[in-house]
Amino acid sequence: MNSSQIAITAQRKNTGSVALGTGLVFASLILVPALAASFGIGPSITGALRIALMKASSRALGGSNNGDEAATTTFACH
Repeated sequence: MNSSQIAITAQRKNTGSVALGTGLVFASLILVPALAASFGIGPSITGALRIALMKASSRALGGSNNGDEAATTTFACH
């Protein structure tokens, strides 16, 4: 396998993860609120679904797999 074949394989994997991540973001930003409004689901459940889909999107795009997304935010008071 030469270097151009490796680069094409890596690009295909990246394209697939970008498509999956984009689909999950689309679902969390547009589909979940629309379906929640039509079925009368409460805002807390809608928010939880959106958060879960955004975390899944982050993982699909190469984020961590151990659930540490919330630990990456920091707060500075100075």
